[in-house]
Amino acid sequence: MTEPVRSVLHDVQEARGATFRDDDGWLWTMSFGDGLAGYEAIRNGVAIWDVYPLVKWDVTGPDATAAIQTVFTGDLGTQVVGQVKYGAFVNDDGTIVDDGTVFKHADDHYWVLTNTSGFGQYWASQTHGLDYAAANRTHEMPLLSCQGPRSREVLQALTGTDLGALGYFRFFPEPVVVAGVRTTLMRTGFSGELGFEMIPERDGAVELWNRLEAAGAVPIGLDTIEPARIEAGLIIYGTDYTPGQDTPFDVSLDRMVALRGDAAFVGRDRLTAVAAAPPKRLKTLLLNGSELPEVGADVVDGALVVGTLSSRVVSPEFGPIGLAMLATEVSADGTQLAVAGGAGTVAATVGPLSIKDPDKKRPRT
Repeated sequence: MTEPVRSVLHDVQEARGATFRDDDGWLWTMSFGDGLAGYEAIRNGVAIWDVYPLVKWDVTGPDATAAIQTVFTGDLGTQVVGQVKYGAFVNDDGTIVDDGTVFKHADDHYWVLTNTSGFGQYWASQTHGLDYAAANRTHEMPLLSCQGPRSREVLQALTGTDLGALGYFRFFPEPVVVAGVRTTLMRTGFSGELGFEMIPERDGAVELWNRLEAAGAVPIGLDTIEPARIEAGLIIYGTDYTPGQDTPFDVSLDRMVALRGDAAFVGRDRLTAVAAAPPKRLKTLLLNGSELPEVGADVVDGALVVGTLSSRVVSPEFGPIGLAMLATEVSADGTQLAVAGGAGTVAATVGPLSIKDPDKKRPRT
């Protein structure tokens, strides 16, 4: 049996009592034993998270922009050097293959971050004849995420670079020094809070982690990320959408689909038709009772099935909540629905996709 892939930060986290979960051959950090302490850090202090398994593609060549644009729903024609764009990567029929981020270093140099390495085969099949190269650099590019309202304060004390000059979803194309380690610094994250992410030189990753922890950052795992990302309405590949089945509109990524500009991506015609009247919406459900329904449970309106519960958690702030893909006609905030359970149904109220921050202002502070 093949051993799961371990992060370069695995040993330093294990020494701190971390537990891990094998997910498709990659070991993700699950917990440091106190999810509530981690949640408090990410919401009111500063937390660090190891995102090593995220797949990182180094894309170069004269047709690099066209190659990415062919399958990406964001408009790369408006992207400037140092900007990050999030969006969906799609099939010819407009369904999602993966979701991720595109970092522009130059017209002929990008980073593309996706959830799966299998995306590369699909991408190659759509870009025959284009002059570009996409190298999987995941093991050369460890990724540390530093999230929370105090993240800028803590990082600023460890670098001479002015972090106030770095806007939301921007990055420094040239490496900067943080805690004595050369790193690419990005103002991105997966928490719904102010946050930064760093891709250090592999040999410096442990030192950077240790220095961040010594500065007060609390190590966290998926037990903390799960309530934070559900509260923020952030989706997970293969959980909140089914690749090859759901469109970006089904998970309410409307703003990430560039239909007004000149972006030429596969599936655009189909998505233009869907955009006129999206049949589904991803929303938050506030769940009554102490029992959490199963992931995949039907959401019902009386006897009618109107959606599917894709994620659920007991939030420290909001209690039992979940994300659900709902028929548009029942997706208005305040709509009363129910979720099927083993012993009946659980009453549910539709809420905004980000129940914590409906206007999504917190990451932009």
